[in-house]
Amino acid sequence: MKRIEEYVRSIPDFPEEGIIFRDVTSVLQDADGLRLSIDLMQKELEGVEFDVIVGPESRGFIFGVPIAYNLHKAFVPVRKKGKLPCETVQMEYDLEYGSAVIEMHKDSIKPGQKVVIIDDLMATGGTIEAIIKLIETLGGEVVKVVFLMELAGLKGREKLTDKKIEVSSVICYEGK
Repeated sequence: MKRIEEYVRSIPDFPEEGIIFRDVTSVLQDADGLRLSIDLMQKELEGVEFDVIVGPESRGFIFGVPIAYNLHKAFVPVRKKGKLPCETVQMEYDLEYGSAVIEMHKDSIKPGQKVVIIDDLMATGGTIEAIIKLIETLGGEVVKVVFLMELAGLKGREKLTDKKIEVSSVICYEGK
């Protein structure tokens, strides 16, 4: 079987010159790549005690749901503003060019629950930082964050170091 890095398609100069875009769809489109990515992310949770997995729209769903299923844990979606039907809590956060708002159902995390966040990519860390704040607002405690890929050059991990939350990435790219 190939190494997980071999399933990731790298596209130079996208979305702008000098950037290498790491395409997760090439992992998803290959049955072996998809299985390997989920297995490797799930392996990062060995020995971690937690109650629920949270995943942001949309690729956090793709990786988080099968891991939650395999480990018999609940899954809580984080969505863009206006997509959830019940009462929500929301958090605005900055993007590279503007801002965005994410939401969770107000009753999705119970006080004292230990939470793992699963997502495909750690870039600048803004989305994950906002999700952590939402979880903490509801009384949950984030015990670990697992990414398939991390772009270390964007320093997103630095936003989480003061929170003392364990962060792991299956693949870490040094650049942006």
